[in-house]
Formats: sequence, structure tokens, C-alpha cells
Amino acid sequence: MNEEELLKRSAAERDRIFSNYDRGREPGAQIDSWEDPGYEVYHTTDRYGFIHDKRLPRKHESNEIKMHHIEMERVKKWEKMTKHWDSPATKEKLRRRIYKGIPDRFRGQVWALLLGIQTLKQDQPGKYDEMLNLARQWSTEIRQIDADVARQYRDHIDYRERYSIKQRSMFYVLAAYSMYNMEVGYCQGMSVLAGLLLLYMDEEDAFWGLSVLLADKKYCMHGFYIDGFPKLNRFIEHHDKIMTKFLPKLKRKLDKCGCDSILYALKWFFVVFQERTPVSLGLRIWDVFLLDGDRILSAMAYTIMKLHKRYLLPLEGLDEFCNYLQIKLEKDFRYDDDTVISAMERNQEELKRAKLDYPGGPLPLELPRFPFGTFKEPSFTSKVGRRAEEFSEAQLVLRESVSQRREQAVTEETRNSPIPADPPSGSDLGGSKFSFDPSIDDGTSPHGSRRSLADTSVTSTADLSVFSSATRSQALDNSLDTQSNISVGSSGSGGLPTPRATPHQPSPDVVRIYVPYSPLSPNSFKEDLQRTLPRSLETNKIRIKIDPDETPIVENLKPFSLDSPDVELDLK
Repeated sequence: MNEEELLKRSAAERDRIFSNYDRGREPGAQIDSWEDPGYEVYHTTDRYGFIHDKRLPRKHESNEIKMHHIEMERVKKWEKMTKHWDSPATKEKLRRRIYKGIPDRFRGQVWALLLGIQTLKQDQPGKYDEMLNLARQWSTEIRQIDADVARQYRDHIDYRERYSIKQRSMFYVLAAYSMYNMEVGYCQGMSVLAGLLLLYMDEEDAFWGLSVLLADKKYCMHGFYIDGFPKLNRFIEHHDKIMTKFLPKLKRKLDKCGCDSILYALKWFFVVFQERTPVSLGLRIWDVFLLDGDRILSAMAYTIMKLHKRYLLPLEGLDEFCNYLQIKLEKDFRYDDDTVISAMERNQEELKRAKLDYPGGPLPLELPRFPFGTFKEPSFTSKVGRRAEEFSEAQLVLRESVSQRREQAVTEETRNSPIPADPPSGSDLGGSKFSFDPSIDDGTSPHGSRRSLADTSVTSTADLSVFSSATRSQALDNSLDTQSNISVGSSGSGGLPTPRATPHQPSPDVVRIYVPYSPLSPNSFKEDLQRTLPRSLETNKIRIKIDPDETPIVENLKPFSLDSPDVELDLK
């Protein structure tokens, strides 16, 4: 295709996606069966609207009944506070009461007050509609936004149906913001924030709330989502310092097993603990975050590791650590919400005494460089969705920093070990026996929080760490593949050149295994491979491609035998 045809095709795709959301669920809407699964709403929906695979108990637990009574007693106090928000009495009591918990019915109103949304709306009337109209004409992020909206909060009743009112609102908010803040555009993870705000706010309020979260120095989430993720790297480094000082035994064990903090803390910092924690606890953390800002992130991460230290230390191997921190905690946190928030408050004071409570204010590269709401026509490569073939400078700096920290951890482990340790490798770090090479990443993209449906889930690249024994640099290549400008239809600012998987086109479940290679002859290679792989594995086909200049890779979906007539050797 020539340039004109490519531009027409990308514009037609953008128009088609917008028209789907404009039409919603009206007759004629094209909705696949996987997008609208059935459910038993009266038996499986909790008080927050999240749907569970198992039926909820007919009788509430005693602790849940107690907490509900306490919340109802606080309603009158919060009603009075919201009516006299700027009074000295409210300011005096606000912090203490937010840490105790905002009644769910007041969350939207209190969040809007904490974020100052009404002031922004009054200062820029009509700006949201202006940005949404620009997005219809110019946004290069629409394809990725559409894919993420389809799989975000799939277990919530308001987002479950394709093109439901809430799905449409999420799409419009993210599309408009991609034009309002063109430096970031759209990054996967922002859909979690937008979806959460929309549970308690209307569409335009959620747009301005998202703007405050990214731009205000109190939160400065712009630094999490900008190219290279500089703030994420800084908070990960600070978390490592806290672990080394206060939980050294656990830190050494995690390092020894190759469970780097990037594997579990990425989702904590990237979406403010709205994934990997139970719903009710995630909302309590979000309440405190809106009050105190990003300084609570390190304290909360430390609190989780400290509370669960005794459960983590007996674990062995990367798989067990990742399974516990990424999956089990969300299902059963072991502690009630009040206990966790109280522990976090105490730990903030502990970190403050050690001068480790905050990694410092935002760095210049974490702040927006250009004024918001100013339109700049996207480049041709952005319009047609061409991906950068090389890493951006910011990503190279981040990769190098992460690799250095990993090497330092290995060096310290070697120094402290009575037996000299071998250099880290996939098999030496514990966990799965397979090592995932970042240069041949499967390209699966992050799925929506909280749980995706079993028949429509798309495994997150960060979640591949459950099965992988990758080092931190490898994990970074996989788990940080969250920015939309990496995907087709991106803003063209550079990124990891990996394809995207969707529920329509899921990535293949391929295991890539390094095998020894002797370039002397096909027979010698087959003999080496025969000694490496178990002879007992039978059936199915394997294709082996050999390039003398590269490490050979074996791709196979099921067990195989080299003696099978279906084995094919493709030698270059």
C-alpha cells in the first residue's frame, strides 16, 4: 500500500471502532459470544459489583456484619463532613476518618473533592468534549484502548457486557485523554484507573480525575506511564532498599530464587494496588492514596511483605513466590482491611525514622514537558501504526539500570554464601525449568483486572513470571511491555517490538527451550539433542530451525520424540 492508502485504512479502522461504541448495544451491534457470557447475578455479585465464580455464602461472616454496622454508623459523620468540606473541623478529622475507611456511598463525592475535580471543570469548560472530538479524528491509540476496554474489569457487572454504558464511558475517557496528554497518549494500566473512577463518577469527572492523577505532583503518575517508566524504576529501587534494611533474610531468599521485586511490585505501583489485592482492601488503599499521594506506595509494599514474611520464607522457588504474591494474596489476604491499613500507618512512621519513607519528589523526566490540551498532528508512522524497531533511549537506560541492580544482588548473594555461587541462569534461579528469552517474547499483553473470565483471559506478560525463571532484566523485557506505543496503532515513541494477543487472536502456548548445538552436521546435532531430551516423551510434531549465527530454538506444543516420523529438522 502507498501512504495515502495506509492513512485511509487507519482512519477507517478508527471510525469503525468509534461507531461500535457510539451504537452501543443497539440492534445490529456486532458482539462476539465470548464478550457476553452468562452469569447468575443474584448469587454471585458482591456489594461492590464484582462477580465471583463461586456463589457467595447465604450468611455473611461475623466480621463482615460488624464492618457493615460500623460503616453505617459513620454515614452521618461523613454526610456532615462533605457538606462542610472546607471547615476547620473537617480538616482536623479528615485524615483519621479516611484511614478508618470512607463509606462506599460517599466514595465518589469524597474522591472528587480530594482531587479538586469541580475546579478543573470550571476552569476548562468544554475541554473534554473538544478532546473527544479530536480523538475521533486523530487519536493513534484507539486500537489498543478498544482491546483493553474489552478485557478490563471483566468480572464487574457494569463492565461485563460488551459496549455497556460503563465500557463506552471508559473508552471515551481514555480516547479523550490520549489527545489531552499526547506525551503519554495511552498506556496500559491507565484503563485500571479510569475504570475505577468510573465506578463512582460520571464520564467527564473521571476524565478530570485521571488528569489530576497523572499531572499533579502529589500523585505524578505521568512518570509511571511515560516512555521508559522512570518513576517505576525509582520506586522499585527504593523498595529494594527497604527490603534490604528491614527484611534482609526474605530479600536474600527472593534474590536467590530470582524473584526480583519487578515481578510482584510492578502491578502494585503501576495501578496503586488495584490488582493483586482483594477488592475491599484495594479501595481502602485508594482512599488513602488520594489523601496522601504516592508516598504511601512504598509503605504499603513494605507492609505486604512484612505481614506475609512468615508465609513467604518457607516457600521454595520462583514459581511458589510469584504464585503467592500474584495470585493467592488477591484471593485470601489473611488479614482484615483495618489490620492492614493500621499496619501501613505504623510502618510509615517506622520508615520515616529510618529516612526511607519516601524516595523523593518527582524527577524532571517524570513530569510533563508540554502543556496539556494542545493539539499536535501525529506523525505518519503513528497514524498507520508502525512500530519502532529499536528501543528508545529511555528504555535502554531503564534496562541497563535494572540489569545492574540484578548483578549487584547476585554479587551480594555470592559474597554471603559459604559455597561459591554459579552465575545466574534460568535453571539455577529456581522455579520453572524453562527460561523465556526476551528477544523472542510471546507477545501476550496485560489482561484486565481483576480476574478475567476463564474462557476469555489473556495472560499478562508480567504473569509469565509464574512459569519463568527469568532474571530481572528478562522480567523487565516481558513485564514492562505495557505501553500502548509498543503495539500496532501506537504513538511511535519507541518500545519493545512484540506483537499483541487478543481474545480473538490469542498467542500460541509455545515453550521455547535452549538446546545444545553442534554445527558439524545435522546428525551430530540430533545426537546432542537426543542426549538432552527425555527418551520417554512420545507423539506429536516438533519443528527445529537452526541458524549457525544464533542459538537454536525448539518450539513444541506437546511432548515429542526425535524417533517420531513427524519430527522435522529445518537446517539453514
